[in-house]
Amino acid sequence: MLQKIGVDEHLGDYLALDLPLVDEDGREVQLKDYFKAGRPVALTLFYSDCPMLCSLVLTGLQKAIREIDFKPGKDYQLLSVSIDPKELPERSKAGRERFSEGFAEGTPATAWSFFTANDSTIAKITGTLGFRYFYDEAQKQYAHPAVVFLITPDGRISRYLYGIEFKPNDLRMGLLEASQGGIGTTVDRVLLYCYHYDPKAGGYVLMADRIMRAGGVVTLIIFGSLLGGFWWKEGKRKKG
Repeated sequence: MLQKIGVDEHLGDYLALDLPLVDEDGREVQLKDYFKAGRPVALTLFYSDCPMLCSLVLTGLQKAIREIDFKPGKDYQLLSVSIDPKELPERSKAGRERFSEGFAEGTPATAWSFFTANDSTIAKITGTLGFRYFYDEAQKQYAHPAVVFLITPDGRISRYLYGIEFKPNDLRMGLLEASQGGIGTTVDRVLLYCYHYDPKAGGYVLMADRIMRAGGVVTLIIFGSLLGGFWWKEGKRKKG
């Protein structure tokens, strides 16, 4: 049974954004309605009757969200899709209300959207993401892995974050990477250059060689600026 559960990483593959979903109010929508230019997406797969794991993953993500300065609904989008085709939109609405608690005032209601879907859509999404799970008839529940998927604004799979607790820095760096420069400051992009995702460490780690290269560039810029200023003053003095 354990061999049926897991994640086959498909980094670089694209989600089909025209897939039909049903939102919390029972309206038919498509994935592309929630993908905006420059805005990355943090996607989770869940089901409301999950006895423990789904709640732990969503709570862990919620906690990390509160500890980063990127704003949901503005800098990035949160999407959760149920893997249970029998689930009703009313359960999605309850999930949104529960896990959107604690967001800053003014955060749009659609910052974290929950969806139900039919078998075909669920199969296509889980297949593209490499999310392996199955329904345990004996236990009457789904067995599945714990993972958050970070997706680029155009639907490309950028990063997988595993577990039930997520380091705020990993989430922040992952969203910055997935945004393709759409969010964050110049300093953030420099930091991303110095960090590298290490699968063995299960997160983003500082790369010494990149830090040294970045430091060398900064040193050259400063030194060049000082020399330029000196030569400019010297030339001005000679002319005078």
